[in-house]
Amino acid sequence: MDRMKKILGTRIAVGVALAMLALSGVAVGQQDKEEEPTSWMYFLILKEDNGKPVRNAAVIMHSVNPKGKQERGGMELKTDAEGKANFDGVPYGPLRVQVLAPGFQTYGEDYTVDKAKMEITIKVKRPQNQYSVYDDHSKDPGSTKPDAPKPDAAPKPDPPADPNKKPN
Repeated sequence: MDRMKKILGTRIAVGVALAMLALSGVAVGQQDKEEEPTSWMYFLILKEDNGKPVRNAAVIMHSVNPKGKQERGGMELKTDAEGKANFDGVPYGPLRVQVLAPGFQTYGEDYTVDKAKMEITIKVKRPQNQYSVYDDHSKDPGSTKPDAPKPDAAPKPDPPADPNKKPN
């Protein structure tokens, strides 16, 4: 029985020591993160067509590594009734911001966080119609395609031959 208590006591002591070691590693990792400069990010999400705020839009932030790849994790914020959202503690460096809102196109852009306080205004657009090659785009602004002849129009007759012109 005494041997059992001794083994159990040793195992508990080893477990406590390992837990303390693991927690000290986490504390050291957090301490390094706390020393890095961070920014307070303010977002304002507006409708492009009328400038009104977009309520309950999701603002998603992801850090981007030097190779341009989005890192795992991230943060999602929701805008309030005034289209505003903010977060304190965004690390300096590249940041990918996406905005998702029902009834609007998804917005995405990469920013460089390099100030203690940054304000970003984003204007989201309504969805656009899908482009189809089967639609008539001759009336579209910037179209270089000439108007197609109407099928019910009579073909133009050839001009009369010139009697003074000699054949080749």
